[in-house]
Amino acid sequence: MKIFKSKHKLQKALSNQKSLSFVPTMGGLHKGHISLIKKSKKFKEKVIVSIFINPKQFNKKKDFTNYPRNLKKDLSVLKKLRVNIVFIPNKKDIFSFRPKSSVYLNSFSKKLCGQFRKGHFEGVLNVVNRFLEIIKPKRIFLGNKDFQQLVLIKKHILKKKINTKIVSCKTVRERNGIAYSTRNSLLSINEIKIASKIYRILSKEKKKLSINLKKVKEKIINAGGKNIDYLEIYNINTLKKSNKLNKNTKLFIAYYLNNVRLIDNL
Repeated sequence: MKIFKSKHKLQKALSNQKSLSFVPTMGGLHKGHISLIKKSKKFKEKVIVSIFINPKQFNKKKDFTNYPRNLKKDLSVLKKLRVNIVFIPNKKDIFSFRPKSSVYLNSFSKKLCGQFRKGHFEGVLNVVNRFLEIIKPKRIFLGNKDFQQLVLIKKHILKKKINTKIVSCKTVRERNGIAYSTRNSLLSINEIKIASKIYRILSKEKKKLSINLKKVKEKIINAGGKNIDYLEIYNINTLKKSNKLNKNTKLFIAYYLNNVRLIDNL
């Protein structure tokens, strides 16, 4: 496993590589990340994993500062997975150049998380666009837990005619149903129990023929969920709100447990 901390050294090493599988991360690696990496290895291409906590996608400085970091553990995980290349750039390496492609932000960015996290998706697309230019991967692997982010990256790649294919990967969950997230490590034991209850409520509601979102919100609040940013049904093909649950729709939620913001879709 080769570790690069310099953009220029990485690009020099990649100059003759035509088929790269890329898994972008902000570190704090968990089983969700591991599933992305394992899927990327199935394509028999060199796998490159980035670790970069992008300051531009955080709305609050405190959230950026408190984001879990454990580089030593992350590198140990990546070594066991036999990842070929790890890229750990600094802020200057990523933001000191002008990308050839400008960021395309689809109108879907104003929905769901976009209503509550101003500038978040601009920050995400900004850094992903830069990574794609630096690495030029054949494929990029992204999780369905961050469905809105995945869609916006896909729209950007298509609009800008970037020669990278998105491979979407299913959401990986803990035994209690909670979707794996780096932020889960910030939850107390009691908060984990509440998050598990909320997942069970949503799973049960998802199976019903009709759903009353107002009543579901009440159930979530009674279970201990506070400050619900949104609980919405969206058609995943048209990217528009719906009032029905079917094979073309998903239930999307964002809520807080203490100061930890959790998102999910079922």
